[in-house]
Amino acid sequence: MQITRRKLFGIAALAAVGAVAGGARWERHLALVRPSEARPFTAVELSKAGPLGDESEGRADAPVTVIEYASMTCPHCANFDINVFPLIKSHYIDSGKVRYILREFPLDQLAAAGFMLARCAGKDKFFDMVHVLFQRQRDWVVEKPLGPLLEIAKQAGLTKQEFDECLANQSILNGINAVRERAAEKLGVNSTPTFFINGQVHRGEMTFAEFEGLIRPLLAGGA
Repeated sequence: MQITRRKLFGIAALAAVGAVAGGARWERHLALVRPSEARPFTAVELSKAGPLGDESEGRADAPVTVIEYASMTCPHCANFDINVFPLIKSHYIDSGKVRYILREFPLDQLAAAGFMLARCAGKDKFFDMVHVLFQRQRDWVVEKPLGPLLEIAKQAGLTKQEFDECLANQSILNGINAVRERAAEKLGVNSTPTFFINGQVHRGEMTFAEFEGLIRPLLAGGA
C-alpha cells in the first residue's frame, strides 16, 4: 500500500470510513506481510528512527523501551491510548522506568492525515494532538473528515492555511510512508497496534495488567 498525496487529497470523498450502519467502530486491519514472511531483525534495525525522527516520552536511558506502531484510525489503538497509556505513563514513564516511542503505521490515507497534523503541531504538541485525535476518533473518522480535523487542528494552534499546507506537505507524507514501509518490510509489522518491548514483539491490544506483566520482569529487582 502506497499512500500518495493524490490519494490523501481524496479524503473528502471517502465513503463512511469510520462508521457503518448502527454506528459501529471501524475495525479494518490491513495485513501488509504475513507473520511467516517477517524477516529477522536486529536491535540496531529496530532502533532506527524514520526520516522525521522519533517522537518519544520518558528518559532516553530508561531500562525498558516500548515502541508502538499505531494507526490513527485504528479503534484498538485509540482504546489503548485512552485507557491504558495514561496508566503506563503515570506508573512507569514519569518515574523514568520506561521510554515510550510512537511510530506511524497508517492503515489508510485518513490515518496518514492524522499523523501529518500531529507532526505539524510541533514536537511540544505532538502527543497532545495524538491523544486528542484518538479521543475524538468517532468525530473525524467519518464520511466527511476535513471539517472535524480542521476544528481539532485549530484547537492545537494551526490556522486554516497551516492545516492546508500541512496536508499538502509531501516531505512529511514521505517520512510517514517510510516508517510504515520499513516496519512492514524489515520488522514484520502487519497490524496495529504492534508493540516492541525491549525488542520483543507483541501484537494486538493489551490491558494495563498484561502490559505490566511484560514490563515488570524487565526492571531491576522487579520494581
